[in-house]
Amino acid sequence: MDDLVKALGTDSGISKSEVSRICVNLDAEVGQFRDRSLSTHDFPYVFLDATYCKARVNHRIVSQAVVVAVGVAADGRREVLGFDVGDTENEPFWTAFLRSLKTRGLDGVKLVMSDAHTGLKKAIGTVFQGASWQRCRVHFMRNVLAIVPKGSQEMAGSIIRTIFAQPDKEHILKQFGEVTTMLQRSHPKVAEMLIDAQHDILAFADFPQRHWRQIWSTNPLERVNKEIKRRTDVVGVFPNPAALLRLAGAVLVEQHDEWEAADRRYFSEASMLELTLMNTPAAAVEEVTALPELKAA
Repeated sequence: MDDLVKALGTDSGISKSEVSRICVNLDAEVGQFRDRSLSTHDFPYVFLDATYCKARVNHRIVSQAVVVAVGVAADGRREVLGFDVGDTENEPFWTAFLRSLKTRGLDGVKLVMSDAHTGLKKAIGTVFQGASWQRCRVHFMRNVLAIVPKGSQEMAGSIIRTIFAQPDKEHILKQFGEVTTMLQRSHPKVAEMLIDAQHDILAFADFPQRHWRQIWSTNPLERVNKEIKRRTDVVGVFPNPAALLRLAGAVLVEQHDEWEAADRRYFSEASMLELTLMNTPAAAVEEVTALPELKAA
């Protein structure tokens, strides 16, 4: 228990009964946060990522994933939507997790960003019908370069990155074709990987250009994951998944509160309006853009 208290940033010299009281209160706070309604706003963007920690399950020490969902609301602000502990290579786990968010009122999802966990893409299609999936380009690049000889990795990486340096979707698709044609001669397996993943790694191109750098990977969750890892490393091996969920939950509640208190949006309201108009019928667009408050803005 001392390790848990240290991880929470509290003096470890307190009694075990006091630690137990802290855990009970923390469970209540984390549980209330995990069950709160998400119906106040639409969340067009949802980021999903996982951090891996050790916990005892059935008398064995195994790797457990702390899965985190972060959303960007229609007003451009970020929120921690939910989190869980489980097996990220398991479609039923992902389906259950996403459905739990949906049940709590998560709606308006247009794009989900994540790594290519087994079963996740299918779960997204099942739970958030009509939403696109953006495969994290950073993780994808690591997978691609892993099959390229070390001496050619820098060159291959530079060539592939030119796809993402284009100013609009038309030029992205054109450059994608040129890059894959070039790589088919020198690195055919890389070209094949790119072609197979084209729609998933280029989904971002259907969204406002001002958002591209933030939505083409799960990097926006990197700081969150590092903090979870920093705190959980203090404990080392958790006695059970529930204890891991408790500590990760405490970290995520802190992060959520920090975002809520900050007077800064992740995306500007103007750019979020651009996203809204991209997905609105023409007649409705005219009505929206004619609103006095928008003209005043």
